[in-house]
Amino acid sequence: MAKKKNGSIIYKCSSCGYMQPRWLGRCPECAEWNSFEECIADETPRQLSILGSQAGFSTRAKPVPLSTVNPMEGSRISTGIAEFDRVLGDGAMKRSAVLIGGEPGIGKSTLLLQTAAKIAETIPSAKILYVSGEESPAQIRARADRLGLTKSVQAGAIELLCTTRLADIEAALNNINPIFVVIDSIQTVYSADAGIVPGTVNQLKFCGNELIGWVKERDSVLFLAAHVTKEGQIAGPKSLEHMVDTVISFERNDEQVRFLRAQKNRFGSVDELGIFAMTETGLIAVEDPSALFITRRNGAIPAGVASVPVFEGSRVFLVEIQALTVPAKAAITRVYSDKIDSARVSRVAAVLEKRIGLRFSDQDLYINVAGGVRLTESAIDGALAAALYSARTDLPLPEGTALAGELSLAGEIRPVNRLKQRVKAAVTLGYTNVVAPEQEESTFCVKDIKSLIKHLFG
Repeated sequence: MAKKKNGSIIYKCSSCGYMQPRWLGRCPECAEWNSFEECIADETPRQLSILGSQAGFSTRAKPVPLSTVNPMEGSRISTGIAEFDRVLGDGAMKRSAVLIGGEPGIGKSTLLLQTAAKIAETIPSAKILYVSGEESPAQIRARADRLGLTKSVQAGAIELLCTTRLADIEAALNNINPIFVVIDSIQTVYSADAGIVPGTVNQLKFCGNELIGWVKERDSVLFLAAHVTKEGQIAGPKSLEHMVDTVISFERNDEQVRFLRAQKNRFGSVDELGIFAMTETGLIAVEDPSALFITRRNGAIPAGVASVPVFEGSRVFLVEIQALTVPAKAAITRVYSDKIDSARVSRVAAVLEKRIGLRFSDQDLYINVAGGVRLTESAIDGALAAALYSARTDLPLPEGTALAGELSLAGEIRPVNRLKQRVKAAVTLGYTNVVAPEQEESTFCVKDIKSLIKHLFG
């Protein structure tokens, strides 16, 4: 066994793993030239003598000129699922860690197992490690059979490891060297170096750091499934979210539809929205997302309903906003809205009351979004104002009407970005009356809230 130089430095062949106390131009074991890398031994001298070739080493970090860095070095791995790739930023970046959070039973394990099967199918030589601290191998195999994944995956492509010990996971990682790693879930992993109770703050930070450190040195992708609290936030310290490269939340609007959204992404946009439907054969991408957010009606449009084209990443959806106003049951009025910020609803109602003279201060306001998607952009202000006015006066909007525009406190309808794409999407879906603050083809231009209400309701 080679001894450490100066007590901490040793040279390791990147091709065969041969260790040597001094640098050599050619490896005597595999005959490769210039393959020795300077490494720092993680163990003490006594541990090195005991562990032998299983001792841990990390390559010594050295600065490199920015101009010499290859921009294609951090290439992406396609998950084989288009909606998942969209949220990740056109695929999962190599040497990155992704944290996926969602309530129990929403489909995190299903999505990750489907992704593992897709990668094994598209990259025949790929090695995949699926670590589960909550299920047995038989339970995972039963899910794979139910989803129809075992027929398309070649034998040995996906390795299962059911354990909660970090040492076992690290040993399997070094032995298999997979390109795709799933930890389901990170809250179940523990190390004796950080205590004996899984799920604590120290355990999450220690185990997460060790796993992320492993993947950062290899062309692999690490996916960590995470539990969430009652409020829907990822359980554990915020530092775990800071450590990973991407944080993805899994949401649902009913028993079938699932929304996948990035809360943090160092390698892509956080505006993209992935939409799935949960079926007996697993999660499948929704081909026509607008069908989820627009209610198909045979009769007339009821009062309190307005449609707005919204951008979610690179796509435009037509979304239906529904409003209801009823006399307040108490001295203090309330706003019931979970898909649109209640402060935005109150602000739009206040502008209507001030500029139009329509009273909302004695009304309870109920706001809903068809399909259950959460709306945050300011382009929905015009449609929200029209829906509130329609609900308060019980006058429905004209058929085939879509609105886009930001509402200022002075009552102005301000321009929104990418209006042409919004108008095009609305016209494609059959909307004949598109109301917007700027003149475009197939639009009616309005400049303030008074002209908007006058055009819609006379």
